[in-house]
Amino acid sequence: MTFKALLTIKDGDKLATNLVDFDEKDLMPGDVTIAIDYSTVNYKDGIALTGRAPIIQTFPLIPGVDLSGTVEASSYPGINVGDRVVANSWGLSQTHHGGYAQKARLSGDWLVKLPDKFSTKDAMALGTAGYTAMLSVLALEHGGITPDSGDILVTGANGGVGSIAIALLSYLGYRVVASTGRLNEADYLHELGAAEVIDRNSLSDPGTAIADERWAGAVDSVGSHTLANVLAQTRYRGVVTACGLAQGLDLPATVLPFILRNVTLAGIDSVNAPQAVRIEAWSRLARDLDLQKLARTTTVIGLAEVPEIAPRILEGQVQGRTVVDVNR
Repeated sequence: MTFKALLTIKDGDKLATNLVDFDEKDLMPGDVTIAIDYSTVNYKDGIALTGRAPIIQTFPLIPGVDLSGTVEASSYPGINVGDRVVANSWGLSQTHHGGYAQKARLSGDWLVKLPDKFSTKDAMALGTAGYTAMLSVLALEHGGITPDSGDILVTGANGGVGSIAIALLSYLGYRVVASTGRLNEADYLHELGAAEVIDRNSLSDPGTAIADERWAGAVDSVGSHTLANVLAQTRYRGVVTACGLAQGLDLPATVLPFILRNVTLAGIDSVNAPQAVRIEAWSRLARDLDLQKLARTTTVIGLAEVPEIAPRILEGQVQGRTVVDVNR
């Protein structure tokens, strides 16, 4: 049996991704077979498809770090035929066929059963970006940051992580300040719950080692000078989460925010997070996310449109979340 899939091949130093008919017998080993409904396009997918970094390590490979759908066959305890499941990261789009296809065969260890609140489309409107945003909120809470602590800054606010983080934090009662390079889209950020929108240029240039205290906490998906400035402006005993590198993977900062203000820098890893953490994150997403706001962040495309979206997401030209209907 064949099904539609995007397949990435490598020719010298160049990658090419094309829509193909893929034979089910060529799927990789796994104890659960899934009929995929939706995938999504994350920043990491953009990097993988453009070859900007060696995300894909095995060729040819079906890319796509996320997928959601219904179990067709399973020998994994606790995962049954008919269950609606979601998979985020693990080896998907790196060493194992991913979500840009109509079928997948995966390890049951990689799967989370979807909370009843979410459809499989909702799951991919969230995807790794939404799941990462929730991990960031959990890290702020773990660090003792409450709505009474003060403003929470969200950088890269128009992106996937940023959009969902704003929606979550505002729902939980935090006052959110959104940093963006697209001030013309401020209305979108206010609709998600941002109380204030600032120009990212105020954070993106080299700054001082320590600056006036502004934020009780922050969710950063940008890195580089932006993250360094966020740390320098964070209040005493504040918490900053780091989950991205849109500006760069460097961190030109000093230890002063840590030793003078007891600031915590919390790393957020969505790829290899333990299963218990994933289940907690999805449970909290079901509790704390307004589905109407989620719908506001979402655009739906078909499989064939994915390759043209990939470079645009890296250039900051994509607002919110892009869901891939693999059957369209």
